[in-house]
Amino acid sequence: MTIAQTQKYYSPEEYLELEVNSEERHEYIDGQIIPMTGGTPNHNQIVGNFYAALNFALKRQPYRAFVTDQRLWIPNKRIHTYPDVMIVKTPLEYQEGRRDTLINPIFIAEVLSKSTKSYDRDEKFAAYRTIPGFQEYVLIDQYRMHVEQYFKTENNKWIFSEYEDGDVILSLAAVSFQITLADIYDKVDFNTEEE
Repeated sequence: MTIAQTQKYYSPEEYLELEVNSEERHEYIDGQIIPMTGGTPNHNQIVGNFYAALNFALKRQPYRAFVTDQRLWIPNKRIHTYPDVMIVKTPLEYQEGRRDTLINPIFIAEVLSKSTKSYDRDEKFAAYRTIPGFQEYVLIDQYRMHVEQYFKTENNKWIFSEYEDGDVILSLAAVSFQITLADIYDKVDFNTEEE
């Protein structure tokens, strides 16, 4: 005989109270609190390379770049999450009653891991698309040189491109920014042990 366990439902407010006092980060997905796992050295290197180049390129422009620890609220899907890299057009817009949770990204990049790649491509991308003003999504593989880019056109269609060569230049559509795949993957060792 098995005993069914009931899963506790948390309100967004309960989640935020727990999260602010937590030493670890958690995502909130419509009532569930999910611990976020730590990243690999390759994951962190890719995020750092991309963010550093992007942050430098956006100097004195009306955009802010954020990395890893900046919380995002997606009200239509009731999700709190921490994108790997995010661009927000200024002025920053916050979740009502908060000064630590943004709601208005125009661009998000996620570095794929084996455990999250399906979620990042499907459900998470669908959630991001509900954000007004969201224009572009980039997925970066950490196990091989491979980048996927999605950007929205005027008629609400999403254009898909993919890149696999170090000499190829990734040009963002949401902001004026270009980077080679070689620069995104600088110091990344594909021979290290996988997750």
